[in-house]
Amino acid sequence: MDITPAQEKLLKALAVAIVDLPRGTFKDLAEAAGVSKATLNRFCGTREKLVEMLMDFSSTVMNRVIASAGLVDSAPVDALRTLTELHLTHRELLIFLIVQWRRDALDEEAEDLRWKPYSDAMDAFFLRGQAAGVFRIDVPAPVLTELFASILFGLIDAERRGRIARSGMVTLVESSFLRGAVAR
Repeated sequence: MDITPAQEKLLKALAVAIVDLPRGTFKDLAEAAGVSKATLNRFCGTREKLVEMLMDFSSTVMNRVIASAGLVDSAPVDALRTLTELHLTHRELLIFLIVQWRRDALDEEAEDLRWKPYSDAMDAFFLRGQAAGVFRIDVPAPVLTELFASILFGLIDAERRGRIARSGMVTLVESSFLRGAVAR
């Protein structure tokens, strides 16, 4: 999915608008994102198409995040920090995914194909960290992937609701995860 920086900015604004205005009209979403309804119509046409564009874009960005985090060749704790920082750079998309990710409403085959490279890379990263003695071996790598994602999503949601501050988020995610994942 080739997206210009202006389109990326618009997609992120629309991701937040959809979360903030779940029952908002197309006009409401456009206004919240800082564009006209006509511009939004030209950009995506329908709300359903917008959600699909955001899911595709989110998948592309998250796969880019794991490709850039050094999961294969960096020290596991360094890679975890970079992974966290890169995820938080795209918190608008993660907020959108938190709200939109309902297994019963998704085409599971399409979703599995969309997110499989991400989950496979994360599982392999945690398995590599376990082999290096950094992460606990009594917790399967896919469980570590789910724990990391849950902590990340939970803290981003808490930040959005004003329960925790944005400052220090990388350290908070990292320390929350590692206390339960570091090899003893």
